Amino acid sequence: MFPLINKKETGINLRTIMDKRGLSAKDVQEYLGLGCVQSVYRWIDGVNMPTIDNLYALSALFQLPIDSIVRGNREANEPTFAIDSTDLRNNRLFAYYQKLRAA
Repeated sequence: MFPLINKKETGINLRTIMDKRGLSAKDVQEYLGLGCVQSVYRWIDGVNMPTIDNLYALSALFQLPIDSIVRGNREANEPTFAIDSTDLRNNRLFAYYQKLRAA
């Protein structure tokens, strides 16, 4: 199957991420330097998609990889970690990673 982006699901995901981070459409507009907030609302409504440059900037703003923002018909590529349970630093890092993913 050819991978396709689902604009509607991506918009819903954008709204969810923004809500979890306490960001408004105006905040995103100002961060990206967009001329009007309507662009952000069109993304959220699933009418349009952000450009790759804007997706790259959004990934920095949200502290998420682009693949965690965009939704489509391919399976998610989840990172896997091999954790040595005797290494306390790795346990703390893994717990932090899990906490970030839940946010």
